[in-house]
Amino acid sequence: MVASRAVGCLSRFTPSRMLRCPGYICRNFTKSSALLTRTHINYGVKGDVAVIRINSPNSKVNTLGQELHSEFIEVMNEVWSSNQIRSAVLISSKPGCFIAGADLNMLTACTTPQEVTQISQEAQKMFEKVEKSTKPIVAAINGSCLGGGLELAISCQYRIATKDKKTVLGSPEVLLGILPGAGGTQRLPKMVGVPAAFDMMLTGRGIRADRAKKMGLVDQLVDPLGPGIKPPEERTIEYLEEVAITFAKGLADKKISPKRGKGLVEKLTSYAMSIPFVRQQIYKKVEEKVRKQTKGLYPAPLKIIDVVKTGIEQGSDAGYLSESQKFGELAMTKESKALMGLYRGQTLCKKNKFGAPQKEVKQLAILGAGLMGAGIAQVSVDKGLQTTLKDATLAALGRGQQQVFKGLNDKVKKKALTSFERDAFFSNLTGQLDYQGFEKADMVIEAVFEDLSLKHKVLKEVEAVIPDHCVFASNTSALPINEIAAISKRPEKVIGMHYFSPVDKMQLLEIITTPKTSKDTTASAVEVGLKQGKVIIVVKDGPGFYTTRCLAPMMSEVIRILQEGVGPKKLDSLTTSFGFPVGAATLVDEVGVDVAKHVAENLGKVFGERFAGGSLEVLKQMISKGFLGRKSGKGFYIYQEGVKNKNLNSDIDSILAGLKMPSQPDVSSDEDIQYRLVTRFVNEAVLCLQEGVLATPTEGDIGAVFGLGFPPCLGGPFCFVDLCGAQKIVDRLRKYEAAYGKQFTPCQLLMDHASSPNKKFYQ
Repeated sequence: MVASRAVGCLSRFTPSRMLRCPGYICRNFTKSSALLTRTHINYGVKGDVAVIRINSPNSKVNTLGQELHSEFIEVMNEVWSSNQIRSAVLISSKPGCFIAGADLNMLTACTTPQEVTQISQEAQKMFEKVEKSTKPIVAAINGSCLGGGLELAISCQYRIATKDKKTVLGSPEVLLGILPGAGGTQRLPKMVGVPAAFDMMLTGRGIRADRAKKMGLVDQLVDPLGPGIKPPEERTIEYLEEVAITFAKGLADKKISPKRGKGLVEKLTSYAMSIPFVRQQIYKKVEEKVRKQTKGLYPAPLKIIDVVKTGIEQGSDAGYLSESQKFGELAMTKESKALMGLYRGQTLCKKNKFGAPQKEVKQLAILGAGLMGAGIAQVSVDKGLQTTLKDATLAALGRGQQQVFKGLNDKVKKKALTSFERDAFFSNLTGQLDYQGFEKADMVIEAVFEDLSLKHKVLKEVEAVIPDHCVFASNTSALPINEIAAISKRPEKVIGMHYFSPVDKMQLLEIITTPKTSKDTTASAVEVGLKQGKVIIVVKDGPGFYTTRCLAPMMSEVIRILQEGVGPKKLDSLTTSFGFPVGAATLVDEVGVDVAKHVAENLGKVFGERFAGGSLEVLKQMISKGFLGRKSGKGFYIYQEGVKNKNLNSDIDSILAGLKMPSQPDVSSDEDIQYRLVTRFVNEAVLCLQEGVLATPTEGDIGAVFGLGFPPCLGGPFCFVDLCGAQKIVDRLRKYEAAYGKQFTPCQLLMDHASSPNKKFYQ
């Protein structure tokens, strides 16, 4: 049973009501003597309880950096040396954030594993002092408590958390290619049990406060307060502080015990874990699962298992030493540097660098209630945007509205929303067949079929009814925005907003600007995308923009490889083992064979021989037989509702046999096949930067990983060039160029980087 729990928790790898206390009157509040010299922490004393407040300056979140660490040591030494103080409360002054983790800049500044190991050991020593404190310390948690923040919290004697959606506890270090380095790998298994600890550390997923209470990660819950004279967030923090002070006093007076009773399942798990054979079976099963899911591309999960195992089998001292050493080793790996780069890129792409728009978008209208239109509507209504969904037919409109409701209802089933919230969000949606009310729209997003004449038609209709300030955005994946805007009376208000399917799950939004698009229009589009929870890249207009343009040559190579005799299953295996989340043949099915053909034809006309490779006839014959991919039930594979394992579509064999190409042995090894796909993608990405389609390498990496599934362990095409070496990429391209011609000719910017080894996309 224990082994099945431990293994079951890894399937996600890819992350009691508190009685209100009587009003607490704050008396005898004294400030610390060093208050004026500290910037991250200050504390005051209420009675005999030290209230330590964390508030990093010029930041929305608190992070454990060197300064905060030093100030925390200083404050705790004052607390421990004071005869007046008997207990302490640790709380954040920031709404929505306790501590969001370690300061990544502190880690990236290190040049050797030993430097990182030293940072880990210093944090371990400090948190050990907190754990062994004779004066009880209560962690009062409101908002995100992640990474080093959680490690600090679980070293305290007691934890109280607000029962709020923003309050999430987690160990997301694995998502950055590292492991918890301040004692988390040793304390967490003891606190919540080995299976639950593996779940948290190997998936990186966050735990809501109510579940954390059931797990034993949190000791008490506090309900958030509503609005009053002060804002709700401020009132909640004040109330949390009062409750935490009451518990700190109770702990100091021995009226409250920090030890929690274990339930039957926990007792059985603890007993099972005391049997060496059972422990070894758990380690073995978890390792097998991790190896299967990571394909050996991510070293951190296996190191986490190893460190936890060391602590359990050899004792805490060995566990802590192993943790700090492995933490140092992992921080220096290419995978960690790639994943940290993506994290920083995500942070940058969640900001509006174009400033605040002149008019906030409150009324959104969407044209087309198909899969994309309904998806855009769903991610809009649940963020409070008043949304109108228009379609030409009642049947299509009904399907779209039903899709929005189903998406919201699925969140209710997962307990991410209440049924009341679902109904409130759904009430933000209005479905209609005409343009009534469009005169109040602040933005219109068209999601009609990929047909230029149809897009021109709806643009003319829309401009006849919308107000002057209204933005018109096209959700096209390949049609140039300047061609769509050519018939517009106000081209400065026309922009591209390329969403990815399924809209509610794919994080990326690619915004496309033309030379005539105004800065305010771009600011409005970015603002809406950020409200919808998207990671945003802004690119210049051109055929295929950035994402479709990078994907197209790679997909052309996919068809050629299939024509050379490599089967769809083998090709999928080769691409997923390189780090792509979806196999190349499966990706064609997911995109849609008809869509792939349409894009290949259009971009082939523009870019000519560079985008050549496989024969379009393969796709044409598949379409003629109705093999459109997943949406039609057949593509390279056969898709059946409720059947997870898909079988090959044997009817494809005759198509590929009739269009077979001779393979070239010198460029057809498994590794060559992988690099033929990746180098075409990377070369096109670098060319987009060279031509100014991309503004920065960061946006190129974010777009590739979050929109197209480029391997996260490689960090995106630009990070990959930096880590692999531009010369190695150019050498590969030259090798394939000799066999296939101009499709593999390296672009000038890539050759410039190859000729100057010190030249990097990320300095």
